[in-house]
Parts: sequence; C-alpha cells; structure tokens
Amino acid sequence: MKVDILAIGVHPDDVELSCSGTLIQEIKSGKKVAVLDLTEGELGTRGTVQTRYEEAAAAAMIMGVHGRENLRMRDGFLLNDEAHQLQLIQAIRKYQPTIVLANALQDRHPDHGKASQLVADSCFLAGLEKIKTEDDNNLPQARWRPSYVLHYIQDRFQEPDFIVDISPVFEQRMKAIQAYGTQFHNPDTQIEGPETYISKKGFLDAIVARARLLGKRIGVDYAEGFTSNKTIGIRSLHDLILNET
Repeated sequence: MKVDILAIGVHPDDVELSCSGTLIQEIKSGKKVAVLDLTEGELGTRGTVQTRYEEAAAAAMIMGVHGRENLRMRDGFLLNDEAHQLQLIQAIRKYQPTIVLANALQDRHPDHGKASQLVADSCFLAGLEKIKTEDDNNLPQARWRPSYVLHYIQDRFQEPDFIVDISPVFEQRMKAIQAYGTQFHNPDTQIEGPETYISKKGFLDAIVARARLLGKRIGVDYAEGFTSNKTIGIRSLHDLILNET
C-alpha cells in the first residue's frame, strides 16, 4: 500500500503525542497516511502488550489512518544495525512514502534518539538498488527513498524548523492521545497501576501547553513542530502563515 506519509514511532503513542494533529490534517486534505510502530512498548510500567495493541488500534481509528503495523523490535534494546535496518527498509519499500515522520533526534527516552537515526539511515539505504529485500509474498521489492525525513518534537523542546497549524483538529488529536487509557491520565477512567512520568495529570497538561506555545509562535491556537536535516522547499509563498495581523 503506497502512502503519502509514513509516521514512525519507536513506541505506540509516540506518534499520537507528537504529530497526530498533523496526520489528521493531512488525512482530511486527502493524503494517505500509515503509522509504523517499531516496538510493542513491552517495557512500559503500565498496561500490557495486549492493551497497547488495543489502544493503538483505537487511536488509529480516531485519527483515520489508512494502515498501522508493528515491527515488534525489542523495546529498550533496538539497535541501528544491519538486521534492524533491513527490517525497516522492507517496510519503507512496502509503503513507499514521500514523507517519513520519525522520533526526535535527542530526547529524554534513549530509544527516541536511537530510533530517529535508525529511521534516517534506513530511509537512505532503502534507495540503494543493491540492497535486496522481499515483500510478504517473497517477491523482490523495488528500491525506494522518501523525499523527506522529518523529526517531530517529543519531551525535550527543540527549536522547530517549521510549525504546522493543527487548531481545527486539536480536539480529535487529544482524543487519539487519550485512547491510551493505561498510559495517560483520564478522569473518565480509573486505571490501576503505579504512577509514572507520563501518567500524571500534569503530563497531558504539558502536551496541551506545548501545542499552545507552538501555536502562539505562528499566530494560531494550537500547532506541532518539526525539525529537518534537509532544507525545506515550498511551492508557493501563499503557504506561509503570518504570525501577526
């Protein structure tokens, strides 16, 4: 299934927390979007692998994505090595995205930085003819290199290279995040388990505050930010958002 955007997160919920508003916006504009989770989040303190799959499926439905799968790499122990690269190259060639969204280059959780480099390297290598992979039917895959690999902002703030207005879909975005009922604070549910860094009420408050802060930077209510190691080009000056009136 060819998609316009492939959003990759090392843990289920990374995508929802960081770029789901942008994905929802793109879907509403007619783009095809898929989500690829690298691990099952099995080292998470709260919930189980099964509940994470259920929550990821619910979040995918709320966002309206066209596909979602999990590569089942080892949570906490993934490496940027040949085996992991080949597994990811196969997925990139399967979805043939124009744009890949990936984890932050550096962040509080070490998996985020490791995954970001793994994704960037795999996207480049996926374009090399002499690296051979096969699809699920054991047929040779054609080489494919995404045009852009963009990194979303996660726990640690990074100065964005560009900011996307997500104001029209902000409530839908928050519903996708709150689909992870075992992971985040939700006043409508009582989930037992030890309190964690992300299960405190203040964590989601910070997620909302970040969106407001980025929105203020461009004169809108809510926004998401991205970084890029490649210069971003635009086709029209009319795509620019003025932050002052």
